[in-house]
Amino acid sequence: MSILTKFNELIFGPEDDEEIEFASESNEPEFDFDQPPAMPAAKKPKVVNIAATTQLKVVVVSIEEFDEAREVADHLRSKKPVVINLEKLEKDVARRVIDFISGSVYALGGSIQKVSGGIFLIAPYNVDIMSDVRDELKNTGIFPWEE
Repeated sequence: MSILTKFNELIFGPEDDEEIEFASESNEPEFDFDQPPAMPAAKKPKVVNIAATTQLKVVVVSIEEFDEAREVADHLRSKKPVVINLEKLEKDVARRVIDFISGSVYALGGSIQKVSGGIFLIAPYNVDIMSDVRDELKNTGIFPWEE
């Protein structure tokens, strides 16, 4: 063995004299590319009827005392949008109700939007609230008498 051979074995490792056998063409599976592959019997695609999905229901609640705010949070937790009317409450109690519901909305990942003076729309995380249409119409100048 020469010095170069020993140096090559040291760097690249010893040479293997084994021959690598490649699979012969007779062992390869045959594919017919003109036909689509067959689906296995156990994995059929799931077909869902879009018209058969459940209908979204909105809950409308008129709160008259602070204890009813928990009911709104329960509806929100069950993924139902809620419209609440706080017009019958005193200002301080209405503020406490909004604080409680805002905390519930934040904890559950939902959103809240003021519709008018004492009316709010509360939506769970699976329902999006579009922006206020009245502000958009007012800004575009469709109603020129409103300023």
